[in-house]
Amino acid sequence: MSVEFVEKNVNEIMDDKSLDFPRNMALASAWVLGNLKGVNLKILDVTKTSSLSDYYVLASATNINQASSMADTLTKELIRRGHKVFSKEGFYADSDWFLIDMGDVIVHIFMDYSRSVYDLDNLWDEAQGVEIPTSYYFEEGDALSTVTTESKDYF
Repeated sequence: MSVEFVEKNVNEIMDDKSLDFPRNMALASAWVLGNLKGVNLKILDVTKTSSLSDYYVLASATNINQASSMADTLTKELIRRGHKVFSKEGFYADSDWFLIDMGDVIVHIFMDYSRSVYDLDNLWDEAQGVEIPTSYYFEEGDALSTVTTESKDYF
């Protein structure tokens, strides 16, 4: 996935006039995580249940490299868009939980095997979920459709 592709899509979500702030930041975060093959994505609207933030974004990764890439890409994109990252936790080699605190939105990226241990999904079970469009998720078919099927004589 190219930097230009990520920037274009994040810009579209962040600049969407039908989305208010910080909901647009939460959805842009979910798009980045979903397109980096994050699974079990959730956005929780915690405006009525938490004084820490307005939205929590949760995602799972299948390996540490994927989780690290998700966290790094998301952090770079939000900084590029002019948002301040107040705190980053878990950015070390054997972490099973990355946290990115942007004030209005807090993103949690878990290793798949550890998400149930922390059980944040049930901690905020009174929070309202925000629907994440299915187009925000990586689909292998989309990636393959860009490959040409022309016959080439390489050998």
